[in-house]
Amino acid sequence: MERIGLLAGIGKLPVECARAAKAMGYEVYTVALLPETDPETADFSAEFKEISVAHLDAILNYLQEKEIKKVTVIGKVTKELLFNAKITPDARMMQLIMSLPDRSDDTIMMMFVRELAKCGMEAFDQTMLIRKLMPHRGTITKREPTAKEKQDMEFGFRMAKEIGRLDVGQTAVVKDLAVMALEAIEGTDACIERGGTLANGGAVIAKVAKPQQDNRFDVPTVGLKTIETMVSVKASALAIEADKTLLVEREKVLALAEANDITIVAM
Repeated sequence: MERIGLLAGIGKLPVECARAAKAMGYEVYTVALLPETDPETADFSAEFKEISVAHLDAILNYLQEKEIKKVTVIGKVTKELLFNAKITPDARMMQLIMSLPDRSDDTIMMMFVRELAKCGMEAFDQTMLIRKLMPHRGTITKREPTAKEKQDMEFGFRMAKEIGRLDVGQTAVVKDLAVMALEAIEGTDACIERGGTLANGGAVIAKVAKPQQDNRFDVPTVGLKTIETMVSVKASALAIEADKTLLVEREKVLALAEANDITIVAM
């Protein structure tokens, strides 16, 4: 049985990935990178080990001990952790971070991919095991967007693509063809909360893949928390990129969206 390493962040995505991998016959060795990593991931793992995302040496040593050759990094691990005084990087992580030309998402993740390669491990496509979670083009909810919402979706889609090109974020919040908020280090949910509050109801959210998206990491994902945040600010519509965005807990997402008259479209 082939072994794979699953470096798990926050959210249901690591659970879905581990479940799919086990069903396909892989032996999954999960490293929980954060205390908030969903413990359900352990149910589909041969072994579940908690190692801080800041302790790179320990992570790599563990994977080597288990003779792992293929690894995926999946789930939310926000970059703001780099600025959290409570998290102390080990010497290896600190040295690498200090050597980087910048601290953009792709730069940090490519650093990690290179370190895996040095240890004889390959980072593989995040979506390889869970491609079925990516909706095809079309309206996913029962309610179609209004003409006004569709305009805002198309506008927000373009804005999100542009910040993706700059490797800043993947989410734009708009209303009446005006940008309310763009995602940066705070993450999608905080961006929706900030922009939705400024919009005072009726905000449209767009989340897309970067033009230069590397499917080994940071694939755009929406889930129940996304919709819960939209409900809290009375947002009305969500646009995601068809065949390139992971939709987690689909049934719960659609039920909550439809109960709050939110339309979701894969564009």
